Amino acid sequence: MKLLVVWLLNALALLAVAYLMPSIQVAGFTGALIAAAVIGLVNMLIRPLLVILTLPVTVLTLGLFIFVINGVLFLVVGNLLQGFEVASLMAGIIGAVLYSVISWILTAVLLGDD
Repeated sequence: MKLLVVWLLNALALLAVAYLMPSIQVAGFTGALIAAAVIGLVNMLIRPLLVILTLPVTVLTLGLFIFVINGVLFLVVGNLLQGFEVASLMAGIIGAVLYSVISWILTAVLLGDD
């Protein structure tokens, strides 16, 4: 049950990001639900591999390269899905940061700490 609530909150966070950034567009709540699920799967399956492969660059940049990885993955998901569009890499980086912050705030406020 909690997984479904978090999924809905992530979709709401994605809609908020699309509202705040004109360079990111979501086709509606259904598109946001699909995009949130795909972003979650990409972050679970592909992101750890990219973090390990780019570990030397991440260490050299004191961890800032993680923002680039998140932005690239956000951009890739935007290119894969029809109902979700990200205009550029910089929009992907900023959108990924906003998405994480808004999702974290929504989850913390509505679900609290367990």
